Amino acid sequence: MNEITGISITYDASLKNLNTYKIDSTAKYLIEVQTLEGLISILNYLNEHNIKHFILGAGSNIVIDDYFDGAIIKLNGLNKIEVKDNIITCEAGAMMGALSCASMDHNLTGLEWAINIPGTIGGSIVGNAGAYKKEIFDSLVEIKVLDENLQIKEIKKEEIKHSYRHTDLKEKPWIVLEATFKLEKGNKEESLALVRDRKERRLATQPLDMPSAGSVFRNPENDHAGRLIEAAGLKGKKIGGAMVSEKHANFIVNTGDATSNDIKNLIKLVHTQVKEKFNVDLVLEQEIIDWK
Repeated sequence: MNEITGISITYDASLKNLNTYKIDSTAKYLIEVQTLEGLISILNYLNEHNIKHFILGAGSNIVIDDYFDGAIIKLNGLNKIEVKDNIITCEAGAMMGALSCASMDHNLTGLEWAINIPGTIGGSIVGNAGAYKKEIFDSLVEIKVLDENLQIKEIKKEEIKHSYRHTDLKEKPWIVLEATFKLEKGNKEESLALVRDRKERRLATQPLDMPSAGSVFRNPENDHAGRLIEAAGLKGKKIGGAMVSEKHANFIVNTGDATSNDIKNLIKLVHTQVKEKFNVDLVLEQEIIDWK
């Protein structure tokens, strides 16, 4: 494995700084990919040696386990962004914030909402990331994936089944490599003003000073998950190092030493108590990753 070019490997690697909850998780192997050739070579090796693997984006919107007896793959080096007229093509390892900035720098509009999404392009497409009533599929044209036979395929947006925070890519053994977006002409100063306004509102209402993974539950129709959780008296509720934020009840934060189980148990408690008190079955927005 060490002889493969285009990758770097860390053994018994800490994932604490690779997930936004800052869960102190460990993986047997952490493989950081710099080239497509390196990715294909390492996947061939892992498949031949029956080593399980998981593609990790920016570690946002997920709850990971405390240990993974396999290989975590990061597409760090696949992060190029190219802009031509109103078309942007970017590799899967690029961050959503970088994509948003590139669009505004070229006076394009439609991705301002993505400026503070702490995810990669690949992960955001698989999970159909969104904010402010917009989503990544609004401007997506097509993607390139590496399929189960390690062949590159081009897939049009229309071929991907998608809904709120979900796509059928989650059920396919494919890896997103690249995405193409089509945007409208805009005005950089107007876009930046919108971004500044939204940033001020986020700072005022969300616990951005503590590790979290964003909104825990989806908002029920005509209501807000945060309002229900607060009304259930759960603000400040703690299990181990995990706590329901006192600033916004639909956030769970890591107060310093939260484990994966602390967070998962607190999610279950909140779900159960809201169901008992209000007969509302909150739907989890975050994804619980089970590596066993």
